[in-house]
Amino acid sequence: MKESIRVNGKDGQEQEGTTDTTVQEKNITYPTDNKLHRKIIQKCVGIAEVENIELRQSYTRTVKKLLMEQRFRNHAKNKGRARKADRKIKTIAGRLVRELERKLTPGLHQDSLELFKKVLAQKRADRHKIYSLHEPHTQCMSKGKEHKKYEFGSKVSILTTKTTGVIIGAINIEKNVHDSKTLQPAIEQQQRLTGIILKNNFVDRGYRGVKEVLGTTIITPDKPGKLRTPYQKQKLRCGFKRRAAIEPKIGHLKQDHRLSRNFYKGIKGDNINVMLAAAGMNFKRMLNKWKANPLVFLTQFFLAFFRSIFDIPTQSQNSLTPKMSF
Repeated sequence: MKESIRVNGKDGQEQEGTTDTTVQEKNITYPTDNKLHRKIIQKCVGIAEVENIELRQSYTRTVKKLLMEQRFRNHAKNKGRARKADRKIKTIAGRLVRELERKLTPGLHQDSLELFKKVLAQKRADRHKIYSLHEPHTQCMSKGKEHKKYEFGSKVSILTTKTTGVIIGAINIEKNVHDSKTLQPAIEQQQRLTGIILKNNFVDRGYRGVKEVLGTTIITPDKPGKLRTPYQKQKLRCGFKRRAAIEPKIGHLKQDHRLSRNFYKGIKGDNINVMLAAAGMNFKRMLNKWKANPLVFLTQFFLAFFRSIFDIPTQSQNSLTPKMSF
């Protein structure tokens, strides 16, 4: 990520930036209680086979019949039958979990059984619910989209330069917190990667309540105010117009650089996916620039080549920046 910022040269060294958040969805099916209960039954049967435990009943044929009763559940005549089948599947899941607890060696598969019990105990209005057995840290987020009311994954904070649009910060946020609370880790990462303290950071109204973070002034849209001069109003207006450019930037990150769905495992996988997507977009930006001006590309290539041979540091290169090697 740091190298992808460095190759963009002066474009990545602006004194002003823009920040926004989005959701990277996990590679899970849309969660429902019934799906989770059926998966618990499958997992319990699998654990019993691995540990050579004889269950009183595997419920394979029973679950299949109950699935048939859940079809067309939205039809007025089938709703009661489908709800009854849901309750029966939950009962079977709890029965298998308790049977494994009795028959397993103490401490064996304890984490899995605790997870199953938490899923069976959770209610509709509970907080910190489990939405996936293989990705239990997945969060449910509502960003107010008309076409997608809920998204299941983790929150991502993206920080770009205001004018050139180079991504100088991309960090995964583990918990579903208010946008204003994502500014601290995002700006810490940006300062660590670039070594620059931004003067201004333009954000939307979702960040209300924060005025300054680590020496960077946070600017949100508000009422013009009588004390501002026309020049100040015009500068703010231009800044917020440029802030809107981060929205299509996030769209390209999702569609072209695989941020729309995360296939990596766990919280580490979330972090890896964000960094790879942002670094890939920065490298792609510079490649497009070089394609448009091949002479500039060849000049920079040979300059970097001779610097690497003769070990000549560039003016903007500090001790933490890696040298370009071929």
